Amino acid sequence: MSEAQSFSVKRAEVEFHNFASLGEPERVIAHYAAENVTRGAILRDHASFIGPLSPFLEIGANAGHTSYMLANEFGADGFALDISADALRHGMALQELWGYHRAPVRMAGDALNLPFADGSLRLVVACQMLSQFMDIESVFVEAKRVLAPGGVFLFAEEPLRRRLSLRLYRCPYYNTMKPWERLLHRHGLLGYLVRDVIGAHQEESFGIRQNHSMELADWHRLVRKHFVAHEYEVFVPERGWGERWMKRLAVRLDPYGSEWRAARLMGGTLTAMCRKEGEVSEHPREPFERMLRCPDCLATVRREADDALACTACGYRAALDGGVYNLLRSADRAELYPGDRDDIIDFSLAGHERRLIGRWHELEGEFGNRWRWIGPRAEAALKRVKAGPQRLRIRGSVPEGRTPMSLTVEANGAVVGRWTLDRSGLFVVEADLADAEDYRIAVLAGPEWSAPGDQRIMTVNLSMIRLAPRD
Repeated sequence: MSEAQSFSVKRAEVEFHNFASLGEPERVIAHYAAENVTRGAILRDHASFIGPLSPFLEIGANAGHTSYMLANEFGADGFALDISADALRHGMALQELWGYHRAPVRMAGDALNLPFADGSLRLVVACQMLSQFMDIESVFVEAKRVLAPGGVFLFAEEPLRRRLSLRLYRCPYYNTMKPWERLLHRHGLLGYLVRDVIGAHQEESFGIRQNHSMELADWHRLVRKHFVAHEYEVFVPERGWGERWMKRLAVRLDPYGSEWRAARLMGGTLTAMCRKEGEVSEHPREPFERMLRCPDCLATVRREADDALACTACGYRAALDGGVYNLLRSADRAELYPGDRDDIIDFSLAGHERRLIGRWHELEGEFGNRWRWIGPRAEAALKRVKAGPQRLRIRGSVPEGRTPMSLTVEANGAVVGRWTLDRSGLFVVEADLADAEDYRIAVLAGPEWSAPGDQRIMTVNLSMIRLAPRD
């Protein structure tokens, strides 16, 4: 069995969710609201099958927007869990913006080690997150473990592998497509060329490895293996005449007139409601901490006077930090949330300035998305704090209309990598480093540019520079 999810992917997910959860508030909040309309309709359409909603758990909740909907529009009690504590904190802005009076319990956690007791939940929800695991079945097993008898695992909007495609390359989202890609996309032809779902390029470039190998039959086998009953919804895209014509033909050729043949040929997404074996019984309302277990030793958890959660058997403790509990394993929590450390320059942390060398432009941005523009050269100092071979990771963004942009990175005077950035927007570059205790990092970029009325000379902006142990 392959590793379900590497530690480097977990690290990339924490960074990405922190960066993207509310980095562009107006666009992202509108997107969250649209997702909630779709997901709310699914819950209502399948209400008789799903049954009681409390207590629920949403895994991979991102900002927690769907959990807020469950708590307020459906009156359910439950939990929003994501590997990024910061994404959940940013999501608190949604509660005030949308006028919600109730909130889920928010916690950082790992879908492969849920901090919940066996059989403690009625509903587990996972939206657009299973494909981030190389071994998807491992998440099924963990979701089934925490469900009470008769409980329901609802996974939504998971990609279906498309048979009708040349699989030539990974494509970005629409806003960073090249003109010829946008033209093919509008006509419904781009899907016949790309390797997997449109937009996969962005997450992959960030280091989030994705599993788009599952066809409709593969999902069906997995559901039947672990659950006794199910209901499905299949969505097949109809972008432009190229997809509209093929979908209609596939439906016409299907012996039942359904969209299943179209889904096998053209891909799309699957939403499934899966019931665990056993009879549904009344679930007593109790303090939420009684449903939890220690992520380190699996013992029970108590809530202390300051609202912190503490293990009853080992020394594990999780404070309520900014409205969020961090219930990752101790070792994972220490590495994924290192704070202000000498081997990391996180531009969202106040202490990052002391590791910058020379002149940098002023700090910009908001929430977890903070950055500094650089000119043709910028330097910084990092110090190794972890043993073993090191890898440099730099995150930044190329402005619209400034591609291609060249990027060269030096470490202690030696070039460690050169890249040509041919798409605007977010980028991440990585390079292996020679053994040293201290690193002077130089980032060189070009061509230079300046905005009308702005005297600054700029190239790209940077939001993080860090060392990480090589996997």
